[in-house]
Amino acid sequence: MSGPAPVAMSATLAADEALARRRLAGQEVLSLASGEVGLPVLPELRRRLADAAGRNAYGSVSGSPRLRAAAAGYWGRRGLATDPGLVVCGPGSKPLLYALMLAVGGDVVVPVPSWVSYSAQARLAGAQPVPVPTLPGEGGVPDPDGLRDAVAGARAQGRDPRCVVVTLPDNPTGTIASPETVRRLARTARELDLVIVSDEIYGDLVFGTGDRAPSPALFAPERTVVTTGITKNLALGGWRLGVARLPDSVTGRAVHARLLGVVSQIWSSTAAPVQEAAAYALEEPPEVVAHIAAGRRLHEVVVRAAARRFAGAGALVTPVRATSYLYPDFEPLRDRLDRVHGVRGGTGLADLLMERYGVGVLPGSVFGEPGDPLRIRAATSRLYGETDAERTTALTAADPLRLPWISTSLNRITEVLHDLTGRRAGPAAGGAGA
Repeated sequence: MSGPAPVAMSATLAADEALARRRLAGQEVLSLASGEVGLPVLPELRRRLADAAGRNAYGSVSGSPRLRAAAAGYWGRRGLATDPGLVVCGPGSKPLLYALMLAVGGDVVVPVPSWVSYSAQARLAGAQPVPVPTLPGEGGVPDPDGLRDAVAGARAQGRDPRCVVVTLPDNPTGTIASPETVRRLARTARELDLVIVSDEIYGDLVFGTGDRAPSPALFAPERTVVTTGITKNLALGGWRLGVARLPDSVTGRAVHARLLGVVSQIWSSTAAPVQEAAAYALEEPPEVVAHIAAGRRLHEVVVRAAARRFAGAGALVTPVRATSYLYPDFEPLRDRLDRVHGVRGGTGLADLLMERYGVGVLPGSVFGEPGDPLRIRAATSRLYGETDAERTTALTAADPLRLPWISTSLNRITEVLHDLTGRRAGPAAGGAGA
């Protein structure tokens, strides 16, 4: 009998717990580790949730008819015609992704770098991750040529890769793969008979009016499963609701049937009151659209200000096009970090930032990067305030960078990086309004 799969606690959750312990001990902390979005709940969503509190029956395994219709409309407005009968709801997109791995079966191709849980979930499902590097500046999607080689190699070794997971836009890099790369990925997946699982939880957080990340479902509709939720765009991580869109094809209907079997045995149904509130959100009335737009603008202003500070300290930072993540590379500072601090990789750098400065970040190694490179992921979504009043002010401020609590956090980043690297930040990186 085999033993349990060796899976550690999620790196993001572990970092959050470490920061919480330091805060309780009275130590100064700056949380840049978690993707938790620190924004208030839209009042209308609060009311919808409260009004539905009496809904205490299990309900349909796949989700309520209203929720599935709302999700179908959400995707339809993004160019993906969707059958509500092929929508499945779950308690967050994270468990849905795991259930999909179980439903598809086989080994799972994952991009490198990629979100910390993809490879862990593959192992939990009894599969093996097949890592494939992404192209420079196009995180979240494996290099299509590398995908072809990796799958051929895995199959030659007797392994059975059946799906590839992609993230559009990407966590951890905050970048977006080009439409041509996504098109090539779709073509390669079709040649290799792979199911594409497209995690589009950040799809509403692309900077720029009217811009969207290109979904593989536009290029390989018969084999692409799309997941999303209300965690990131509406800052409702604690409400735990995600939805999956299965393709209207022989492959899609087969995966859909297996997925329903899996979820019926794991969570039975998603909390009915949350489904009601989420259906309202996915119908996208004007106040929801405006709330998401305000959050997107805030993410853009703050994460790009933080990126300027990292760049001013000498790190390499690929321009952030979405989300609240940046993925600075400290390789140009390797000699100093080794000589002054004894730091030779991202793990040591993250440890030093936590222990000496109380700054929580994650090393590139937890995102599947081989060889512990001098990369870290920093998330700025917790810098918007400690109270709902501060966060609401941040959402509506003409210049969020001039708010004392945000400017203090950004200036703390500058101070820490200055002390760490010995380089003074350039003019673009200094000042509250930078």
